[in-house]
Amino acid sequence: MELPGDIQAWSVTRHETIRELAGDRRVSRDPRKHWPSLDDMPEDWPLNVWVRVVSAFTSYGEEHRRLRKLISTAFTPRRTEALRPMVQDLVDGLIRDLEKVPPGEAVDLRSRFAYMIPTEVICGLFGVPQHMRPETRRCIDAALHTGSSPEQAKKDFDDLLACMAALVAVKRAEPGPDMTSDLIAARDGEMKLDEQQLISTLLLMIGAGSETAVNLIAKATHALLTHPDQRKLLDTGTVAWDDVIEETLRTEGPIMHMPLRFAVEDIDLGEGVVIRKGEPIILGFGAAGRDPALHGADADVFDATRPDKDHLAFGFGAHYCLGAALARMEADIALRALFGTFPDLRLAVDEEQLRPQPSFIANGHEELPVLLRPAVPAAPAA
Repeated sequence: MELPGDIQAWSVTRHETIRELAGDRRVSRDPRKHWPSLDDMPEDWPLNVWVRVVSAFTSYGEEHRRLRKLISTAFTPRRTEALRPMVQDLVDGLIRDLEKVPPGEAVDLRSRFAYMIPTEVICGLFGVPQHMRPETRRCIDAALHTGSSPEQAKKDFDDLLACMAALVAVKRAEPGPDMTSDLIAARDGEMKLDEQQLISTLLLMIGAGSETAVNLIAKATHALLTHPDQRKLLDTGTVAWDDVIEETLRTEGPIMHMPLRFAVEDIDLGEGVVIRKGEPIILGFGAAGRDPALHGADADVFDATRPDKDHLAFGFGAHYCLGAALARMEADIALRALFGTFPDLRLAVDEEQLRPQPSFIANGHEELPVLLRPAVPAAPAA
């Protein structure tokens, strides 16, 4: 496939092959070591924000393990579960705001609900001050827009780096019980985390730590609104919320592609396919769950009763998503509250009118207009 910047890359969509390559030591995410073309990429390349940063996201081998260990403490099962009251309070507050919407009035559920939950949780986890959160969200959203012009892409990347640098400056002056302060301590302590790695790690965690759950919540909602038969199964207890969430992850992985990987050496996949050393690879994690070789001819059908919901929505291998459990928890709390409060919830527009995000990385809709409650019938004329 051709990526922005006229980069030719191997696109992988088969479940088995994605899993194989994601767990193969011959595949790296470090362009500095394993992509000879990196130096040819201009400053306005739209994928710089995903490739040029220096963090666990773009490291290999021992360096990857060292950097990942620094951030893994934020997502242990114990710390994730400790966030549950905060997530519940946030969801409850958003639901109360939605209850104020007049019956019959359309509301964008993505921006008013699905988007706010993960972004506020991750901003809280990393200690982003309230006054910095709008700019932080704007910069992260821009990074996901892979159709930007080179000029806009460079500006967005510069803005994002500046935003993270400003956060570091604030937390250096006033450290607190948050992950940014912990990372700064590692930077200034014995872990030898340099300034570029510090900024890049924040960029990765605050960005990737929110978008996945945003699209999971919105896509699960969309799936139930467009599959009334599945919604009835949920209402009758035939399927559980876990089933809905996992089937959403299987059919509508919230992250479609995560660029980039590189062949450390020649990789022979058989069938005459050889990925040569240094060639870039893009794994279609969002496609893996729809592979008919794994899930049969109806692999593209949303069915929460499906016994096997195997997917790779959170990746596989050394780069498996650290926040997977948190994303699932956020979706579970959000969906229970939403459908429990608004049993008559439905789309406010025809499904064909929904527009996808302008991104080959994120898999979501730009907006999700819904009617929370039906309009109140007008009183008959006297």
